[in-house]
Amino acid sequence: MQTVKLSNGVEMPILGLGVYQVPDAATCERVIGEALEIGYRSIDTAAAYLNEEAVGAAIAKSGIPRGDLFVTSKLWVQDMGYDAALGAFDRTMKRLGLDVLDLYLIHQPFGDVYGAWRALERLLAEGRVRAIGVCNFMPDRLMDLCVHCAVRPALNQIETHPFYARFEDNKLMAELGVAHESWAPFAEGHNDIFNNPTLSAIGAAHGKSAAQVILRWLTQRGIVVIPKSVRKERLLQNFESQDFDLTTAEMEAIAALDTGKSVLFSHRDPAIVRWISEMKLDI
Repeated sequence: MQTVKLSNGVEMPILGLGVYQVPDAATCERVIGEALEIGYRSIDTAAAYLNEEAVGAAIAKSGIPRGDLFVTSKLWVQDMGYDAALGAFDRTMKRLGLDVLDLYLIHQPFGDVYGAWRALERLLAEGRVRAIGVCNFMPDRLMDLCVHCAVRPALNQIETHPFYARFEDNKLMAELGVAHESWAPFAEGHNDIFNNPTLSAIGAAHGKSAAQVILRWLTQRGIVVIPKSVRKERLLQNFESQDFDLTTAEMEAIAALDTGKSVLFSHRDPAIVRWISEMKLDI
């Protein structure tokens, strides 16, 4: 599996498994177990997904050496701030049953971001995490954090797919040394993405599905992907998206699908900011 080297030298698989919206413990454990059998070695979860315990149980049952796995989790908004973030991290690690986390991310750019970031810097210095980063930081917020922190984020996980390609974000992240990770690589099915004529035609030329073309388009740009599925055949198809290359013309044809805006919601929409900021979870 190809890896992406983070700014501090830590290597992260470019393809992993996301478990967003898989809150059922039994399903989550099964899916992770099947993914690990297929060959996945990176798992992305979050306190807000309410499945960290299931992720930890699946890892323990797998028998795979801890050093062969890359595990990511995230800090939710209600625990922003220095002391709150340290406490939330302890609870995350207890649920996961791990001593060291590979990547810990600030899940949303709201609340006491700077207090939380200082806590993450401490966790990094103490060796409790191998790398730290953020999610959903627009370019101005990312630059602001980078200018005012001691340790720059190793990664920014943002909505990225053919309809929202994030070219300018990607360029800035490259300049800052921040790795780019995609969430919702399939746009959560919006715009009938799996039947898009451009993606389907390119897939047919390679004997691949539209979904596999999307994943390869992202990883060929150096972007980390964490597609989710609860179906073993889809897990396998996603994993087999890395054994072919798209031509320059195909890459450009997919890029032309970009609309320059989210198909889901904007982190600059005041109503969304309020909704996310007031979302309290029992964690």
